[in-house]
Amino acid sequence: MEPKTGLILEGGALRGLFTTGVIDVLMEEGIRLDGVVGVSAGATFGCNYVTHQIRRPLRYCVKYAKDPRFCSVRSLVKTGDMYGAEFCYHTIPEQLDVIDNETFVKSGIPFYCVATDVRTGHAVYHRCRTLLGDDIEWIRASASMPLASKIVEVGGYALLDGGVSDSIPLRYFVHKGYTRNVVVLTQPPGYQKKPNSMMPLVRSTYRKYPALVRAMAKRHIVYNRQLRTVAQAEEDGTAFVIRPPEKLAITHISHDEEEMRKVYAAGRQTMLAKLPELRAFLGI
Repeated sequence: MEPKTGLILEGGALRGLFTTGVIDVLMEEGIRLDGVVGVSAGATFGCNYVTHQIRRPLRYCVKYAKDPRFCSVRSLVKTGDMYGAEFCYHTIPEQLDVIDNETFVKSGIPFYCVATDVRTGHAVYHRCRTLLGDDIEWIRASASMPLASKIVEVGGYALLDGGVSDSIPLRYFVHKGYTRNVVVLTQPPGYQKKPNSMMPLVRSTYRKYPALVRAMAKRHIVYNRQLRTVAQAEEDGTAFVIRPPEKLAITHISHDEEEMRKVYAAGRQTMLAKLPELRAFLGI
């Protein structure tokens, strides 16, 4: 029996456009992996790998970069979400730049997203069977950044950003039977996450959710441990890691179209340079 190969997509808000560049090259080259798990932006952008819609995230991010309904302080004040929930998860995919739900459903590629249960502080994993209804709410939950998003209630859970609890779900996918994995990170080699400087505000805002506060306080410890797990898997030959060669010059919230294009281009260039190594890893 052939080993299952997974695609693991880290988040990072608009750093996820690096991931978009990577997966676009995979699609163009006809490289089809057996399953995908995305966290935060890795989920919102990564589902396009399953729908096979090349450049779609870059297209709508650039087109609506300056639209306050897409991402703005005005949206945060008016709706409770910096990235407008109705506009980003319904208006764009259903009307303005339609996501191909039919291809997603027929693809046969399992797609999972990760969110954080605010009551327990633990990761919750959900397989999206479609890109409609509750499934799109799970993806929204995965990308709902603390302090910049409302808590998302779906499936009996109260959820926020999956990156709080499991930023790089390699162990989860190995547990699911994906013994060989392609891991796309959005931070450069040598990166180490630092303690969250916003913890005083986090403690005040989420005082009703002490487990979430604890998870956010130790996130840097968990994340740095995950980086060591990824490095060990890479050394063992069970993971192939794609990461930007240097820090990506974009913030979590950017309205600069040129910055977006540069981050996307960095993903493409990095993946193109690594294609021979990836093909050797996959045996294709």
